[in-house]
Amino acid sequence: YVDEAREKVGSLLNASPGEIVFTGCGTESDNMAIKGVAFALKDKGRHIITTRVEHHAVLNTGQFLEKMDYEVTYLPVDRDGLIDLEDLRRSIKPQTVLITIMFANNETGTISPVQEIGEIAREKGVIFHTDAIQAVGKLPIDLRQLPVDILSLSGHKIYAPKGIGAQYIRTGTKLMPLIHGGGQ
Repeated sequence: YVDEAREKVGSLLNASPGEIVFTGCGTESDNMAIKGVAFALKDKGRHIITTRVEHHAVLNTGQFLEKMDYEVTYLPVDRDGLIDLEDLRRSIKPQTVLITIMFANNETGTISPVQEIGEIAREKGVIFHTDAIQAVGKLPIDLRQLPVDILSLSGHKIYAPKGIGAQYIRTGTKLMPLIHGGGQ
């Protein structure tokens, strides 16, 4: 059943089933992405970029990392809830390891320019994570086309039971696991 579920989630996102990892919830998925990249790439740099309007799962994780000597840039948004892409580009430093920006805002419904954000991240060699919890199942998402390295989703938003999350992790993306000991 788990393999079947992994295939269904992969199909929904146009991703390989092997790139789908199940978690306990969307918050765990966001934490796994942000901390996993930050810890795995700390020797490359300790700078992360996000926005001021992210879900608390992202904002609180950023604040946690700031206490561990990471620098987090919180980009402002305009009156429509969108970042300025040139502001994003200017914020990227040689030590930037992650850009984490939500796909669709849970309060305003604003849809971020994920394609463009991902292109900027790729151009600069930075991993791009998107919290797509509000977007999956409501907007078409093709991860073979979108330049997204990690995507978080929550099962209960797409009619699965509560207490189930998932994450797409593009093959080759480095993450340090949050939990050690099991091979799963």
